Amino acid sequence: MKKSFTSTKNKFAGIALAASLAMGALAGCKKEFLQPDPLSFYEPGQTFSTRAGLDAAMATCDRHLRSYWTYFQYQDFALPITTEYMFSDLAVAGKTDDGNILADIATRLTPTDMPEQLPYFWNETYNGIKYANTVLSFIGNVEGLDSATRNEYRGRAFFHRSFRYLALCFQFKDVPLVTKLLEVPKVNYQTTKREAILQMITADMEKAVQWVPDQKNMTLVGMVNKGACRQLLVKCYLATGQFDKAIEQADLLIGSSGYSLMGNNFGNFINPYPVTWPITRNVIWDLHRPENKGIGANKEAILVMPNRINTDMGVKMNTMRVWTPFLDYAATKAPDGRQAVRFYAPSNANFRAAFAYVHAIGRGSAQIRPTYFAQHSLWLVNGVNDGGDLRHNSTVGNWARMDSLKYNDPASTAWFGKNLRLRAANGELLCTDTIRGWFDWPHYKYYIEDPNETQAPNEVNHRGGAGDWYCYRLAETYLLRAEAKFYKGDIAGATADVNSVRQRAKCTQLYTTVTLGDIMDERARELNMEEWRFTELSRVSYSLALSGKADEWGNTYSVDNLDRNSYWFQRIQHYSDFYNKGKVSVRNRSYTMAPHNINWPIPQTAINANGGAPLRQNPGYSGYNADVAQWQTWQEAIADEDKQ
Repeated sequence: MKKSFTSTKNKFAGIALAASLAMGALAGCKKEFLQPDPLSFYEPGQTFSTRAGLDAAMATCDRHLRSYWTYFQYQDFALPITTEYMFSDLAVAGKTDDGNILADIATRLTPTDMPEQLPYFWNETYNGIKYANTVLSFIGNVEGLDSATRNEYRGRAFFHRSFRYLALCFQFKDVPLVTKLLEVPKVNYQTTKREAILQMITADMEKAVQWVPDQKNMTLVGMVNKGACRQLLVKCYLATGQFDKAIEQADLLIGSSGYSLMGNNFGNFINPYPVTWPITRNVIWDLHRPENKGIGANKEAILVMPNRINTDMGVKMNTMRVWTPFLDYAATKAPDGRQAVRFYAPSNANFRAAFAYVHAIGRGSAQIRPTYFAQHSLWLVNGVNDGGDLRHNSTVGNWARMDSLKYNDPASTAWFGKNLRLRAANGELLCTDTIRGWFDWPHYKYYIEDPNETQAPNEVNHRGGAGDWYCYRLAETYLLRAEAKFYKGDIAGATADVNSVRQRAKCTQLYTTVTLGDIMDERARELNMEEWRFTELSRVSYSLALSGKADEWGNTYSVDNLDRNSYWFQRIQHYSDFYNKGKVSVRNRSYTMAPHNINWPIPQTAINANGGAPLRQNPGYSGYNADVAQWQTWQEAIADEDKQ
């Protein structure tokens, strides 16, 4: 496969964001973007003159989409998706041995001091836009394609570009609009107003829904299909206040597109360590086995991102490293003072199969940790902790609790084989770092085995392997429709949609009426590490303001001052037991979040790289100036793209 999208003659040097707002950050010098990319050894006019070249570009788009869940590099954040949860009601940074831990977000987050994963979202999202624009720019040059086929490529490219812009609009707010590949670099972009970008991508997705085929008419899983386009269009309609149209599209997905919620066991039953961590087969476990996500029997999957171990598509996700507790932690003791959990290789005399936690659970390092709300309060419905909810059920093995583990050091004779406890009989804490070393988690989501790591010499370093992951599935469609119905005042309809998801999870507690908070709580229960939690809360804050409806506390909002008061920030205030509570400090950093953090700062490196015109910085950050010009319509922005 030819991986290049730029020319060695620099003819297309502006492709990666056209001299690239992001490229300044990547290269570290305004002129370095003129140098050839190491992968750029092909002339785009030749590379993308054939259908094979277009297929290669589309495959790059698809793989790049997956990278938000799989890219593993930065120690403070690890997987990019992790960042989305640290900026939400559900989690905070957990790596307590890191002096640079992202706890004090309110004061630390600036255009020049940004944790590494935020620029990753900026840079790599614009790279994704570049890949989509490559297809759109060259599709007209490929001979032998009929109009339907050309439009199919265009529709998939629209999906990828729109997916990225929807994210940028609710992470960074007003951003530059780039829709084409340029002949020469451009360093005088203006910011385009968020509302204008949302209007453009909505129009694009309306076309894509018409052009892209249904999954049932495709031979490959993982390519963008009509269902995925329709799901994204639902979100676009919600973001533009077109709630009736959102309901209409969701109705089509739920009622007449061949999808259905999986209510019964299906596919392969994977019970890898039945002695250490037995699983009673259930539909939630089956639904989230990587082996079952992309199979034909799975009628709930709308868009799956293939990620197969030991193939050229396989990228280790490290889910069992990043998202689970630091189990073999010297800070967690048995009452006799010995370390609570030890990881022993099978060849070690102390190894016992019943306690092979490194294999069954993984070698966690707690890069993030869930809030008390995410572990406990979230699961109360009608004031009742719903014991039937398979997503929070420890009896069947789906939900993991620290007190379900057992002391496994044979030298701890009085406690070996007994359940872990947080406190001694006298009330003393037995875990001196409860941020990193003591919390519950959804085992059914995070367990992704890497057979290469459960064998010597890596048998005590199981971090989690590659596995297919959901981008979109039908359960989210029900919750999106519930949200749209709430905005329309159809509370009975919204309640029915939320209860449909709960009934599939075998919940005993159903809602009699729902608030927006109940809908967002159900998203948190159902879509853990699938949804972009921060981006969705930012979008919902915007949609709620457009609707004029009140949240669960009776608050209404305005789109003009969400940086001062938003639904996102109210959830932080009400549900996070870390942010702004003044109770927890790590490395002299208190956990803080500010209202203006609903918009991340535009990276200063991007502003500097765009030296020919100022980009508008977001309110609350240094450099903000309301008088900086920005395009009010997407048509103006596109017309300016060829101007140097």
